[in-house]
Amino acid sequence: MKKANQVSQHSVHKKTPNKKNIVREHFSASRRPAVGIKTSPVEQDSSEIEKPQVRFITIDSEDEGQRIDNFLLKTLKGVPKSHLYRLMRKGEIRVNKKRVKPVYKLLSGDVLRIAPIRVSEKADTVSTGLSIVANLEKQILFEDDRLIVINKPSGMAVHGGSGLSFGLIEALRALRPDARMLELVHRLDRDTSGCLVVAKKRSALRNLHEQLREKQVQKFYHALVKGHWPTKLTRVTEALKKNDLKSGERVVIVDNVNGKESETRYKVLERYRGATLVRAFPVTGRTHQIRVHCQVSGHSIAMDAKYGHEEFDSAMKEKGLKRLFLHAASIEFTHPKTEQRLKIEAPLEPSLEQLLSKLVKE
Repeated sequence: MKKANQVSQHSVHKKTPNKKNIVREHFSASRRPAVGIKTSPVEQDSSEIEKPQVRFITIDSEDEGQRIDNFLLKTLKGVPKSHLYRLMRKGEIRVNKKRVKPVYKLLSGDVLRIAPIRVSEKADTVSTGLSIVANLEKQILFEDDRLIVINKPSGMAVHGGSGLSFGLIEALRALRPDARMLELVHRLDRDTSGCLVVAKKRSALRNLHEQLREKQVQKFYHALVKGHWPTKLTRVTEALKKNDLKSGERVVIVDNVNGKESETRYKVLERYRGATLVRAFPVTGRTHQIRVHCQVSGHSIAMDAKYGHEEFDSAMKEKGLKRLFLHAASIEFTHPKTEQRLKIEAPLEPSLEQLLSKLVKE
């Protein structure tokens, strides 16, 4: 026993690695974490880090009909598209034991074999601790296993890109990390607030897209516009055309020769001195449609940076308006699962309510 103790003391003196030393060294290193490396109190050494394994995925009816490259981009987040294509060319990704091309459309019952792939964690993952992200939880108007309907804040893009680190869809994915998929059913301009529908299942996304094509979805907007909107002006049907400027900015113009057929229906909700609150129903869904149809009618929407009226905007700004007064007030559609007609309303944010309270009714 004495000899064994001496050996043990000698081993400690030479700092031969054992579990206690490994743990001690880990806690010492945790005070000075290496850049880009996530540590955990239960980690020991790199040899014990879990290695990527072969994955098998059986396709069900929710993913049927989807291109395999699009499915993999959503399933293997963090893997570049070019790398996925290379893996498919090499046969590292197979369907039913056979090689497939990126355009292959998945069938229910297909079995995908995915070779071991190390998926890197994205450094710019959206944090649920950010106030703008955490606040979205309070803006959810409806949620079940198929859909989320949210009251999108003004100033928040629906998705990241064009210099934005993240948008509403990325923020929602951070809030719902266990959701198999979250995809936008439709879009709203960045400065427009109100009802936005997000699908949780591919079948719901397909169903609602079909309803949109068949014009079975009704979206009503509230807009504060310049001047006295005529009661008889209930339809605007000017054709619209997108124009991309040299600066990269996109503007929409009226072009009844080369533009796309467009229609917006209007109803006066309230008249104020120098302004009118109108309800707008876009029959078609062109980019900036409501905004341009208001402008071409001589009644630009308040604080519209692209299609606004300078004097009117200045007057509204003096009364405290800091954003575009265009709000998706309600949306009505048939629920993809229950087949019941569903109407969801989004209240105006307090700043818009406050502005209306300062205006003089006529």
